[in-house]
Amino acid sequence: MSSAYAASGDIPEACVGCSMEDAKATANKMLREALPVSVWTDKTGYGHSDMIMVTGQVANVASGFPVTVTVVSPLNSIVTVDQVNVSQDGTFETTLNTAGAMWKYDGTYTIKVNYGSAEKSNSAKVELTGGEAYTPNYNTPNNTKQCGSNEISANGQCVPFTISGGMVTGAKINTDDNSIVIMINAKDDGTLTVSPTKTTIDGIFMVLVDGEEWDDVEIVANKVTVMFPAGAEKIEIIGTHVIPEFGTIAAMILAVAIISIIAVSAKSRLSIVPRY
Repeated sequence: MSSAYAASGDIPEACVGCSMEDAKATANKMLREALPVSVWTDKTGYGHSDMIMVTGQVANVASGFPVTVTVVSPLNSIVTVDQVNVSQDGTFETTLNTAGAMWKYDGTYTIKVNYGSAEKSNSAKVELTGGEAYTPNYNTPNNTKQCGSNEISANGQCVPFTISGGMVTGAKINTDDNSIVIMINAKDDGTLTVSPTKTTIDGIFMVLVDGEEWDDVEIVANKVTVMFPAGAEKIEIIGTHVIPEFGTIAAMILAVAIISIIAVSAKSRLSIVPRY
């Protein structure tokens, strides 16, 4: 047995006798099948009323487990999130409509696919033209900062996170309540861990899940881990100040009420004293 080496332009062994174009297609197919997950589109450039055909390949199919497709805009915001079923042969496909308001800006849109873990992920980029040009406001700090794969953009700030049992679909900073609001799509019971910097939020003391105070939480310094139930949609992490206990508020209200009663009673007594 002797070793064989393929030079650039050689026809793959699986396609002997094919044309060069067929050989290239076969080589690309073999490459895609060797990756844990791959994704590609029918074109690289589109208008703002076109349909993007997204196709992909999964190397090792787990029955009943879908591929998560996430589209990120040139503004680094999430345009859409969808789950696509995988065929028995490992292929998947979906169609994206660029006519929506979330697609209105020109630029590069990133189509990310994930098959259960960070190791089984890939992405493709497409260019949209013919819409609105995005002009960033450079007077606003961090508004063009690009976040990493394990970070979510919230008002221009990158917040590190990890999640199991669901996916993060968006986030915002609520300055009125000194909180970070994280939107999730929870298919199962899971865990969300968020580690914001102290310049983003400080003194985390309370977590709300779908508007209700949540006890199944672990807070260590500025790192919070939330155990959420299936179906949860919104997690709010509150910090920087402490809300007074109801007992304290009740005592204050009672004190004010007593003082008011005494003042009114004294005034009433004075008003009925006979005058000569």
